[in-house]
Amino acid sequence: MPRVNRTIVLSLLVISSSVFLLFQLYYYRKYVGKAGPHILSRTGHLTSSDVQWQTVKKFLALAQRFRLPMFLADTAALGLLSQDALRQRDRQVREPHCSFLCTDRPITSFAVYANLWKYDPGFLLAAEQKGFELLQLRGEDPRLASLDTLSGEEIPLHFLLRLNGVLSQVVFLYERSGNYLWHGALRLRAHADRSFAPFKMLDYGRHAGVPQLVLTVLDGLDVQVPHNISRFLSEQRHARFLECRYRDAHNFLQLFPDDSSAAAVDFRRKAKSLLHVAARTLALLDIPFWLSSGTCLGWFRQCGIISYSRDVDVGIFIRDFRWDIVAAFRNAGLSLKHKFGKVEDSLELSFVSDDVKLDIFFFYEDGDIVWNGGTQAKSGKKFKYVFPRFSLCWAELLELKVRVPCETLDYVTANYGASWSVPVKSWDWKSSPSNVQENGAWPPAEWAGLIQVY
Repeated sequence: MPRVNRTIVLSLLVISSSVFLLFQLYYYRKYVGKAGPHILSRTGHLTSSDVQWQTVKKFLALAQRFRLPMFLADTAALGLLSQDALRQRDRQVREPHCSFLCTDRPITSFAVYANLWKYDPGFLLAAEQKGFELLQLRGEDPRLASLDTLSGEEIPLHFLLRLNGVLSQVVFLYERSGNYLWHGALRLRAHADRSFAPFKMLDYGRHAGVPQLVLTVLDGLDVQVPHNISRFLSEQRHARFLECRYRDAHNFLQLFPDDSSAAAVDFRRKAKSLLHVAARTLALLDIPFWLSSGTCLGWFRQCGIISYSRDVDVGIFIRDFRWDIVAAFRNAGLSLKHKFGKVEDSLELSFVSDDVKLDIFFFYEDGDIVWNGGTQAKSGKKFKYVFPRFSLCWAELLELKVRVPCETLDYVTANYGASWSVPVKSWDWKSSPSNVQENGAWPPAEWAGLIQVY
């Protein structure tokens, strides 16, 4: 049997190994390095998670290249993060490539601070070169709108980037004068391609703020997430923002010019200061409030304060009442003017600061209505003001982010009737409101505890 030349054998091994390595390199460049997903599941087939993870990975790499820090705003993905860590660990074992960023939806929502967007066409061009299809949604800049300038310039609101049937949604956040962040609603214009995305699944709605962010690593990718995820998700469900109706307010003030007297200007200044103090105080107590009565009417009708109202009115659900609310307002420099009713029935608090009154009305839920009470101090008579049920939205008044009833027209109409758009300077709180009802009287024996005037 002839002897095998060792040199020939080694040469064949080297050649075989080189061919194998070249084949691996060719495979990587052709299938793995190209645009699109390439990681296979255990069955050897691409899964929806594989596709989504690769798309998100490519999008975040693109954002990082152009120094656009993205934070995760996707409610489905954040919901996974907020669940039990052990369950997530089990999920990571089953899906090692995408434990958090892959959801049951072909969408991942991100947000970016608009001041970091340089309007650089290079980002969009690079995205196109990577295979992304783009749909831009723009709208008017509300920061440039006012009673004098009824519309602003157009700004980017949402970018939708599609690759392999997977969407990366980018929401632009803008800083408003009230020192909060805002983003516009996702609204399609008439000519927009409505087949571009499953728009009903884009649930990152319109909101007025964003929490503190922290940098973390998810599925091997750098991304920012809300510092308090559970709070972010909770607030997101009640994050709709209502813009002031500048055009209607402009028309109203053309018919009924605002009082420009020194007394009216002074009152508006004091009312603004009082509202800011009230908002800070209630925020420290974690008590949500909304503009009510005349203050709500002023925002809705004229985007401002009604100068002849002479007070500031807010509403709070009785379920959010805290016993330390009086002490908190006193610590903020306000004096308690009166306390009527009790927690179980018709509670009302009134504070005063710099000769301007802050009325806090507590609302009670009763079936398909809500109501707040009123008390006449000299007679002990009780009154009830009935409203249809409502939800709460964010708005801005006097450079302050505040809540208002989302169904503002229904709320205002209930209180002031169909003629709410006509100013009424002579107002009797016991008979003028359209929704007032007599509600009995407090027993004289209980007056000392239920009717307190300071």
